[in-house]
Amino acid sequence: MERTYAVVLAAGKGTRMKSDLPKVLHPVCGKPMVEHITDLLRDLQMNEIVTVVGHKSEMVKEQLGESVTYAHQSEQLGTAHAVQMSADQLAHQEGTTVIITGDTPLITSNTVQNLLDHHRETNAAATILTMLPEDPTGYGRIVRNRDGNVERIVEQKDATPQEQSIGEVNTGIFCFDNKLLFQSLNQVGTNNNQSEYYLPDVIEILKEQGYTISATSTEDVAEGLGVNDRVQLAKAEKIMQQRIIERHMKNGVSFIDSSSSYVEADVKIGQDTLIEPRAHIRGKSVIGSYCVIGPDVDLRDLEVRDKTRVQNFSMTNDICKIPIHS
Repeated sequence: MERTYAVVLAAGKGTRMKSDLPKVLHPVCGKPMVEHITDLLRDLQMNEIVTVVGHKSEMVKEQLGESVTYAHQSEQLGTAHAVQMSADQLAHQEGTTVIITGDTPLITSNTVQNLLDHHRETNAAATILTMLPEDPTGYGRIVRNRDGNVERIVEQKDATPQEQSIGEVNTGIFCFDNKLLFQSLNQVGTNNNQSEYYLPDVIEILKEQGYTISATSTEDVAEGLGVNDRVQLAKAEKIMQQRIIERHMKNGVSFIDSSSSYVEADVKIGQDTLIEPRAHIRGKSVIGSYCVIGPDVDLRDLEVRDKTRVQNFSMTNDICKIPIHS
């Protein structure tokens, strides 16, 4: 079976977050954005995940630990430059490489798997994950020829008025033939308004060399949402919280008032458990089956055994044994 690799771009400072914390470490539903990405990639059984770090790299490494390998980008000179920092680990490898940014926590494993499948089915040198947002401002536009084939990606600041009218945009998530990716990175220049090495320029380089470029879109525009400031962070939190609660509901958990409940990403809840209003369940809490949680509880890293009632209660790091019939 073909080997699959991933490069996670997590070197940026994220100045618009107005924070001492690196952007990718800001949490969404209790888990840093970048960890949502690396957990997803591990679930997809990547052969190697290289995380490109830079700004306050020691903090990112401390969070992710030995679950990934690391490359260091000492100067942030653009996305192509960032990917090139992983050359020592990947340039000699045969297979497919997924490139994904560490600030897109809403991307799902199904979408990344569909991207990989489409890449292989079309025998492409590169495949772009695209989307059609209501407002494409700020995104790189997908420029296609008259036959509908991808020609190139043009960044917002470099786009002509006609190109800015294009609705299909780049999510920043790609698949590449690994060898062709690293060969092409050496040809990327800085002839753009930012004087940076843009990863999307690889698309045009491969196209000019006669290779097949494919693209597939995600229907859920939220999956391509990049978080660059606190407003977008709050939006991502709200979307993910709704996903988490709906997932638990589909697995047999009832919520009296889901709008007043809060459940973090790594929480586990058994079936036939009832979550009452104003219940906050955080960290790596494990709630058993046939429990009643709430109202007015705040639990963190707590194990609640089957058939337990917890209400008007706050506790962390313990085992709760209150019988449900007490």
